[in-house]
Amino acid sequence: MMKIYHNPRCTKSRETLALIKDAGVEVEVIEYLKTIPSREEFQLILSKLNMKPSQLLRKGEAIYKEKFKNSNFTEDEWITVMLEYPKLIERPIVVKQNKAVLGRPPENVNDLL
Repeated sequence: MMKIYHNPRCTKSRETLALIKDAGVEVEVIEYLKTIPSREEFQLILSKLNMKPSQLLRKGEAIYKEKFKNSNFTEDEWITVMLEYPKLIERPIVVKQNKAVLGRPPENVNDLL
């Protein structure tokens, strides 16, 4: 079973979810803007992605530009910021067991199918 951290308003997220469903794979859809992951869950996701929090930041978001653009936070502090403002988390993230991929481009999910 897979999990997708999904934003239904995001084209890439919808495309990634469609690829998973088209492959006939069972998927748990987590709308992360409504159900924000716990700190521990987010840290586990980051380790499965093999990414630092700062690499998963949506720097084009207005909230980033207004509040955080010139910030010099530690990676742990970025986690705190991203969980407080989940719009800053790049999406979609797809997790299968001990692996995860960022669905940008959506075809990245093929590595888990």
